[in-house]
Amino acid sequence: MDRLARNLDDLRSIVRRLTAKKVRVEFVKEQLSFTGDDNAMANLLLNVMGAFAEFERSLIRERQREGIALAKKRGVYRGRTPSLDAARAAELREKAAAGVPKAALARHFGISRETVYAYLRAEV
Repeated sequence: MDRLARNLDDLRSIVRRLTAKKVRVEFVKEQLSFTGDDNAMANLLLNVMGAFAEFERSLIRERQREGIALAKKRGVYRGRTPSLDAARAAELREKAAAGVPKAALARHFGISRETVYAYLRAEV
């Protein structure tokens, strides 16, 4: 159930759309099935189980953010190293200002076009 949708509203919407198309939605682990002509008890169970799944996912995200913050304090979590050093980034900006096409810059520096644009957005 928690793999199907991002949150409870999304889960209800997906189940509603599928059952409207006469698709039977069955959650094996939770032992729930929905056919479109569901009763109040089935809807209650969908909402309760979906709410628990959403709650569990938010707890996981919260613990992940806390772990990353602690790792940053210890200096362990530094993120990805830049593709270009400061000198090559300055060279990239100079060539871009001179009108060299972004695709050519990407090929020359061995980076993607999106990375070229990221360096240009981060002008210092």
